[in-house]
Amino acid sequence: MTTTVVVLGSGYAGTGTVKRLEKELGADTELVWVSDVDYHFVLHESHRLIRNPAVDEHVTIPVEEVAARDTRFVQGEVEDLDVDDRTVSLAAGEEIDYDYAVVALGSKTAFYGIPGLAEHSLTLKGRDDALAIHEAVSEAASEATREDPAQIVIGGAGLSGIQSAAEVAKYRDENRAPTDVYLVEALEEIFPGNDDSVQRALRKQLEALDIEILTDDPITEADEDTIHFDEGDPLDHDVFVWTGGITGQDALDEAELDKEHNRVHAESTFRTDDDRVFAVGDSALVDQGDDPAPPTAQAAWQAAEVVGQNVARAIEGRPLKTWRYDDKGTVISVGDKAVAHDVKYAPFVDTFGSFPAKTLKKVIAARWIKDVAGLGRARRAWPYM
Repeated sequence: MTTTVVVLGSGYAGTGTVKRLEKELGADTELVWVSDVDYHFVLHESHRLIRNPAVDEHVTIPVEEVAARDTRFVQGEVEDLDVDDRTVSLAAGEEIDYDYAVVALGSKTAFYGIPGLAEHSLTLKGRDDALAIHEAVSEAASEATREDPAQIVIGGAGLSGIQSAAEVAKYRDENRAPTDVYLVEALEEIFPGNDDSVQRALRKQLEALDIEILTDDPITEADEDTIHFDEGDPLDHDVFVWTGGITGQDALDEAELDKEHNRVHAESTFRTDDDRVFAVGDSALVDQGDDPAPPTAQAAWQAAEVVGQNVARAIEGRPLKTWRYDDKGTVISVGDKAVAHDVKYAPFVDTFGSFPAKTLKKVIAARWIKDVAGLGRARRAWPYM
């Protein structure tokens, strides 16, 4: 009797899990890969499309370049996961039966109930978002003048916000566009919660790009033209990009799984409170002791290897492996430069930039592309990273 394993999502966690399952599953299993798009998008390079849409073809990888021939791909938006009937319902009406399911649907942007924020901001959660930001910035710049420059505001100074602001600034410089760029953060410093050495390094590079940084003042409301703050003066905007926070996908609204804000609680084996459902990536809150695993690409890559093994082990009735996140450090693009911090293989340097950091960032992207789509595609993508 054939055992059907269904993987939901084509982000890092979903794609990595599919690749591992293709190695682990036996001939008596069927692997079904479900996603609302027919490609894998290298999300941690999405900011590059804001400046240069030509990068798209190098970071958007069709599923046929990723999946093995005997993996069945189904394109469709997941609408529900019924753990009692073991079915996945798609928006178009199709239902897919499963014996084991891996939830890797990623996340969506959180707006924290701030009035007008969802209605009047762009987000950066995928390929279409990045291209939409490019179009909005380009259009605003084309209509601006030196006397009345376009106001581009990036809300949230985490990794995505920092990288996005830098790309807008480089677009401005390369196109001599009359544009002012703002990076807004509610907390006291950019890249909050991190060591002050990396915060200083990032601030220095951002300020060198003539980005105005506004911190320690949360947004209280947004409307079509203006952002309002708790204390400071309102800030007009022509383009407003919100990069703050994540929450789970609506597809999990009705799923009878232990979850929080639609992110599914999972053990360190990735098994949920339903023995036939595993959760990984941003969709999951994976037990790591005091705090769950971080919602990062690095964590998703690592986790996908283990969840793929564990699904195979569960089918075979073998003990599951436990997973512990191994933080190998952080590398952040800032336009044509980069900052690296707490890199595992550079133990004598806490924070560094320049050519080594930029090269490391390129290596990380190229390695992932090689792992999912082969060395040839990675080589072609290298100049654009």
